[in-house]
Amino acid sequence: MKNFSGNILFLDRSDINTDEIIPAKYLTAISKDALKPHLLEDIRLDGFDPQKDIKGKNVIITRTNFGCGSSREHAPWALEVNDIHLVIAKSFARIFRQNMFNNGMMAVGLPSHVIEDIFSMFKGKNTKLETDLDKNTFLLKTNGQEQEVPFSISEFDHALVAAGGWLEYADAKY
Repeated sequence: MKNFSGNILFLDRSDINTDEIIPAKYLTAISKDALKPHLLEDIRLDGFDPQKDIKGKNVIITRTNFGCGSSREHAPWALEVNDIHLVIAKSFARIFRQNMFNNGMMAVGLPSHVIEDIFSMFKGKNTKLETDLDKNTFLLKTNGQEQEVPFSISEFDHALVAAGGWLEYADAKY
């Protein structure tokens, strides 16, 4: 099972598409590792520098409709090869979300008021997140501040995550 805890990268924007997650010009790469240096290189956010801001981050928290655009699996792969196995947002493009779970990663939707609270309390701070899959909770921590956030994923998505992805799940079940 992958690690779903770590330092948070806050991307304060909605509608981040798959071309911004990994530009299409890299889709001919023959390995996931070839995608690694190009994660989020074309995204435009004030104050965001992918060369400096991604390193050491393991979780993304963003706004709505993350992963919209094309249905390519390269977007989750680019996250995975950068040790980002968890994205939290209000909503996701359906195919992107399923590609995350199929790869043993998590795309967890939270209500907009919870996302707003997280951004107002933690954005701009060195914040860590701990995931407890047994209790379905996230614990966010920074400089003495803590917030526990409940989440839910389907039983099947939980099984995919526990197995490490769809292929591992299918190998164990069939």
